[in-house]
Amino acid sequence: MKPIYLRSALLAPALVACLAFSHTALAAKDVTVAVPYGFDSLDPYNTNSTQSQAVGKGWYEGLFMFDRDFKIHPLLATGYEVSEDGLTYTLKLRQNVKFHDGTDFNADAVKVNFERVLNRSNALGRYNQFKMIDKIEVIDPATVKITLKQPFSAFINNLTHPSAMIISPAALEKYGKDINLHPTGTGQYTFVEWNPGQNVKMKKFDGYWDKEHLAKVDSINFRVVTDNNTRAAVMQTGEAQFTYPIPYEQAAVLKKNDKLDLLAEPSIIARYIAMNNLAKPFDNPKVREAMNYAINKEALNKVVFNGYARVAEGVVPGKVEFSQKMAPWPYDPKKARELLAEAGYPQGFETTLWSAYNDGTSVKAIQFIQQQLRQVGVKVSVEALEAGQRVQRVETVQKPEDAKVRMYYIGWSASTGEANWALSPLLASESWAPTFGNYSYYKNEQVDKDLADALKTTDKAKKTELYKDAQERIYKDAPWIFLNTADTVAARSKKLEGFDMMPDASYYFRDVNLKD
Repeated sequence: MKPIYLRSALLAPALVACLAFSHTALAAKDVTVAVPYGFDSLDPYNTNSTQSQAVGKGWYEGLFMFDRDFKIHPLLATGYEVSEDGLTYTLKLRQNVKFHDGTDFNADAVKVNFERVLNRSNALGRYNQFKMIDKIEVIDPATVKITLKQPFSAFINNLTHPSAMIISPAALEKYGKDINLHPTGTGQYTFVEWNPGQNVKMKKFDGYWDKEHLAKVDSINFRVVTDNNTRAAVMQTGEAQFTYPIPYEQAAVLKKNDKLDLLAEPSIIARYIAMNNLAKPFDNPKVREAMNYAINKEALNKVVFNGYARVAEGVVPGKVEFSQKMAPWPYDPKKARELLAEAGYPQGFETTLWSAYNDGTSVKAIQFIQQQLRQVGVKVSVEALEAGQRVQRVETVQKPEDAKVRMYYIGWSASTGEANWALSPLLASESWAPTFGNYSYYKNEQVDKDLADALKTTDKAKKTELYKDAQERIYKDAPWIFLNTADTVAARSKKLEGFDMMPDASYYFRDVNLKD
């Protein structure tokens, strides 16, 4: 990759004074974004929430970044070199960059951040994303060398993921575990406040290093609005200038509003129900197969997503590199009942279904699934979890035998753009909670081997074959109910520019502006 060179400009003193006066004279540009659920953490290394990581891109920056089209660009790094054996990455870093607290960004800051997440005593949720790192060495303030334990061909993708942000080492030392409440990065905005369950707010940082990308708005407030109808209403009234996801059932209404733009794009979000493969009755593969036959996914897409979704055609969404397309599990309630009888449950059974989210669409989804399963004799009690409940009941359970989760409705976007991140965090046996997101407690030794071997090779044909085998085995084992891949459907005020959705349901707002 080639370094990015930034132009500098000098303003005449009179012009500076004029601009300062005009800025104070103009009305503040404050943007409100309506989001569907609360934030579980503002520490990028300790959350699996795409929403939390997306918002964090306002005050934090990583070594690399994805643009709107999911292409990788240098950010705090200017480029890198890889050794022939694939073990050593030497990264050149941008100079003359300061954190919001006035301290310098340099190689020591990179070392501190990655060593923090690698320290198991910190118990950070993103450990699995960086565990391939063996050591980090500071060559000079603008050069850092990272040595891996073994070749990991998706390493730069992992460094581009929105969790791989660089936090001020001074802030980490000052706040310790409370850094979650005091985000301090190098980004365009500084942290203002976080009221759990209500909002997160940031304001423009005038000292931002990239003068060509200085924030054009004064503040951005991410307001939690869980109710679908209310979220649509605040867009209609102009109280909010952006919202995602929009209430699917109101897409047509919002589309008719001449003050709004409806944005609908294919995503890489896989929605599924993880079944606890260690707990009865889901330890029986016939039961898991029955659950896949019991759900009418086409009807789910129509009733809950208003047609803005497609039935899952495999484990990994099609836009992710190395995804394998497979025939959808058909809707066949008769087959589901037969399989349940063969598994020893001719009268069905009772169980629980939790949703990882409590927004209106998710509630509607689990209620629809509850009705579907009732038709094959499976009685399900449903509950939509708040962020804190999700962390406590599912994500931080230390021992598999203590896990109370049985069926878990959740979505995942492979935010590195590569199949490893769509598979390993969710389905590798080493990713069982609390290590990562394998909430189905699924284990298949050949799948584990395929996923490990795929990361050791740079041969694309070999990687393709390994990922293909892994996906086919997973699909057959059915640790999940494979539901759909939904579009990202958002509403944006026509006064708002440069605030976009990305394929992983993250936000891109590096160029956001609010027109008068």
